[in-house]
Amino acid sequence: MVDPELLEWITARRAELDELEEQLAKQLAKMRAERDELAVAERVLERVCEQLAEERASAAPMPGQVGGRAVMLIPHRTTDVEETALPPDYQRILAAVRGAAGPVMARQVGEMLGADVSVRAKLEPLRGRLVRLVDRGWLRKLPDGRFTTRL
Repeated sequence: MVDPELLEWITARRAELDELEEQLAKQLAKMRAERDELAVAERVLERVCEQLAEERASAAPMPGQVGGRAVMLIPHRTTDVEETALPPDYQRILAAVRGAAGPVMARQVGEMLGADVSVRAKLEPLRGRLVRLVDRGWLRKLPDGRFTTRL
């Protein structure tokens, strides 16, 4: 004859184990889903890194077309890009800023280059070129709006 207490304990233990198995199955399903999501995220990250590397490699300055006219893009300043890679106008601007006794305003650069600085419409394109040189790392713009060479 089987002990009823032992049968009751076996039944209770089986119920505990069944419940534990169900919890573990749910956790395993969640972990597998998260692992799948991580695999997808890893593939996306690899693709993005590859695209960024391609974009950086293709970011080399080259002549472009705007409105059917050939324009020279201003290259970013790097150790392997010489100042001579800049168009002559930009080289003259750099030389004027370098030749100044200190930081200069766009108007002063215009005066050094012999431009008509009395008309704002003629000064703004120069300011745009100065800002472009700042954006590309050739010059530095101080908080007060003056321009100076990079260190």
